[in-house]
Amino acid sequence: MQLIEFLAPHFQFASDPTAWVALLTLIVLEIVLGIDNLIFISILTNKLPVAQRARARRLGISAALVMRLVLLATISIIVQLTTPVFTALGRGFSWRDLILIAGGLFLVWKATKEIHHTVDPDDHKDTMLGETLQISLAGAIFQILLLDLVFSIDSIITAVGMTDEIAIMYIAVIVAVSVMMLAAGPLADFIARNPSIVMLALGFLLMIGMTLIADGMGYHVPKGYIYAAMGFSALVEGLNMLARRRKKAKAGGGH
Repeated sequence: MQLIEFLAPHFQFASDPTAWVALLTLIVLEIVLGIDNLIFISILTNKLPVAQRARARRLGISAALVMRLVLLATISIIVQLTTPVFTALGRGFSWRDLILIAGGLFLVWKATKEIHHTVDPDDHKDTMLGETLQISLAGAIFQILLLDLVFSIDSIITAVGMTDEIAIMYIAVIVAVSVMMLAAGPLADFIARNPSIVMLALGFLLMIGMTLIADGMGYHVPKGYIYAAMGFSALVEGLNMLARRRKKAKAGGGH
């Protein structure tokens, strides 16, 4: 009874239709932003031994959920990250800008290293996690959390501009991360079964990394353009895969 009385004030939005619209919008936004994370997680965990991949995805995404919930609890601090802390190149830079730039550089570096390894697989020094971390479960989880921190701060600041209800933010995060948990395995398996997808996914990571850097530098790129480009590229690659499969089936039938 006491628990219900405690939670009741936080769920008063349930009778407000506009709050439900905000909730659905935030859930969709969190899921769409989660695509970036899923691509990174899929490529990263596929570098681990097969027996550790599923565990790494579960632990990484679960830890990311806990981190997001903790960040929401400190939302009053996070919203202050948009306040400029110094001026350079004629504009003010906030902690949010610096976090986005650092996250973008991290993504660009990781994607570039992996592209180099894919093009030149004999150069083992340039693997995704490096020589010593290639089989480290802890290393993979740490990097998943590091990137999720960047996306989490950005999405929370965006969420604050859409609703004042903290309960709505919590629900949206839990639903979105649950969807990520369900989709992570199938996506990683699909990428592992189709090597040509890896290069496309790495191209996505490069584009996302450059977008984060541009956003941190004050040049906002609408997310719709990014996801439209990703969707078109995925469609073209899907058609290429279908053509290769039919050509292979035709060649096999010819024998």
